Amino acid sequence: MRTDQILTRLERVFARLDREPERPAHLQTPQMSRHRVVLLGSTLVFYLAIVVAVLTTSWLVRLDWQIMFFRPYEQWPQVHAFLDYLVVLGQRGPTAVMVAAWLGWRCWRQHTLRPLITLGVALLLLNVTVGSVKLGLGRLGPHYATEIGSAELFAGGDIFPSGHTANAVVTWGILAYLASTVVTRRVLSVVSAVVSLSVGATTVYLGTHWVSDVLLGWSAGLLILLALPWFEPLIARSEAYVFELRELLRRRAETGRMPAPVVSALIPLLSAGGKWQLRRADGPVAEEPVPVPAATGAGAAHSPAPRPAAHPAVARPHLIRSERTPVTPAGSRRPAHAERAATRGAAARPIAGG
Repeated sequence: MRTDQILTRLERVFARLDREPERPAHLQTPQMSRHRVVLLGSTLVFYLAIVVAVLTTSWLVRLDWQIMFFRPYEQWPQVHAFLDYLVVLGQRGPTAVMVAAWLGWRCWRQHTLRPLITLGVALLLLNVTVGSVKLGLGRLGPHYATEIGSAELFAGGDIFPSGHTANAVVTWGILAYLASTVVTRRVLSVVSAVVSLSVGATTVYLGTHWVSDVLLGWSAGLLILLALPWFEPLIARSEAYVFELRELLRRRAETGRMPAPVVSALIPLLSAGGKWQLRRADGPVAEEPVPVPAATGAGAAHSPAPRPAAHPAVARPHLIRSERTPVTPAGSRRPAHAERAATRGAAARPIAGG
């Protein structure tokens, strides 16, 4: 696909975004209020308490082992098939695609890029925070535990906190965060809470996570949602940067000056008149005019008009062929060419042989 076709399609999308929203938002951008700060602080304390409880092999670790030996998937096997599908709502790939499709439609209807940029920022924070703790603590899962009663830390695992649970909280909670009405926000908050709680409990039922993994995953996802208002200025600047970049590309497309590669060198070319020609890598040949001597007197009427160069300029020096007619040397037995013989007359006839 050519560059102009890509720019045309992007221009159609951004032209849609330039329009006024069809449905103005009833809620302003979430702010970092005192209530949200209190919730953030409480969740952070809960998060640290779980980490300390696991590091010290406290009662929480004993609860993990008790539920693991209880084996819920053997107690209620009739719901196993259903929960295998339900846990997909916590997987990052499928949920990110579904939520991104919905938010993309929101961007199209409300003519803004904020929903998709907010989702991208939230997922980036999720990968950085949850991933670093997973790799740092290295806890093994119930199916790979080696010592009964141990916390199984620093053993090369990657399940603490639960990524499924944290992803469910963030991915479905972002819909409530971006809701445009109070009623919609409350309904989506309840739906996202039910989905995230169900996904976390399902991982415990299947035996893929400890209870403490799920508790830390819930708190990790909630911390990201509560801290998102601090990143609203970054989201606004990112959206403004995208529109500014669009304007730059549109201006260059209208003027025909698309970004060109850096000129590497100026290539000298030897012209027919002995002058130098300069060819740029991204432009036409710049040629200096060749002066023509002025005709005087009677010869002015018969002075021939200057004719253009026989060969266009090329990207390398070349020698000019002589205009002199070749003469067959004396003593040559090779007959002259028929056309040349006709033009040169008798002086060019062969001396010997026919």
